[in-house]
Amino acid sequence: MVQELLTALAITGVAGLLYLAAAARVVRQYERGVVLRFGRLRGQVRGPGFAMIVPVVDSMHKVNMQIVTMPVPAQDGITRDNVTVRVDAVIYFKVVDPVDAIIRVEDYRFAVSQMAQTSLRSILGKSDLDELLSNREKLNQGLELMMDSPAVEWGVTIDRVEIKDVSLPETMKRSMARQAEADRERRARIINADAELQASKKLAEAAAVMSDQPAALQLRLLQTVVAVAAEKNSTLVLPFPVELLRFLERATPPQPGPMPAAPEVALPRPPMAGEPSPGSSAPDGNSPALPDGMPESALTSKAA
Repeated sequence: MVQELLTALAITGVAGLLYLAAAARVVRQYERGVVLRFGRLRGQVRGPGFAMIVPVVDSMHKVNMQIVTMPVPAQDGITRDNVTVRVDAVIYFKVVDPVDAIIRVEDYRFAVSQMAQTSLRSILGKSDLDELLSNREKLNQGLELMMDSPAVEWGVTIDRVEIKDVSLPETMKRSMARQAEADRERRARIINADAELQASKKLAEAAAVMSDQPAALQLRLLQTVVAVAAEKNSTLVLPFPVELLRFLERATPPQPGPMPAAPEVALPRPPMAGEPSPGSSAPDGNSPALPDGMPESALTSKAA
């Protein structure tokens, strides 16, 4: 009799342990448990810790309440200005209502992923390429608003959406590179022209000052010589301006020089063949012909 009683107690203990193992559940701190009894929602959501359910009758679904990081596959789309791009993103979301996440949607992760892909393609068609490249914060906010409205009904809230990468065609990359290079070249030329304009104004002012004070030109020349000589050159090429010569000419007093020499008297050339000599009379019986510019006194003195 005692033996049978001990056997019954042992069987009961084993059955109790089996029941306890089948009914015991442990819910982690970042999880919540949703219990369904015969397919119907049972009571409140089980919090973290040890929980008991009825085996076979009840089923518990654990829902992760942590923020989930889900990459959105790259999507091909056409922007509003007809540029083909390939964009991928990443979405951060979390479950705020575990009951809705289990009851209202079959798989909330798959639903959020599909909604993110469709929303990304939709936002691409409404944006320009420049806006997509330079104003991503606005696009991220637009994506978040588009996804947050339907996700609330699933017990999910969208924490953040980030556009991760934008891939452009190679032809578009080359065009943008040429555009950027041309823009930099334009700005460089404008800066250079502005510098030349300012320098010309300063040089004009300096020229006006030097025209009033000619000595300033000589001082400037000496400064240039000193600056060039500081380079330890063996040969120095010195430009000599005409204004300095004029200044030196005005500054130098006139010196008394020798008397001017008497003008040379041009002698008559010897007669050519067939011409009358200077001493003979002209064919018409008049006085002999004289060279141009020859005074008569010169002919008289030669004849004597």
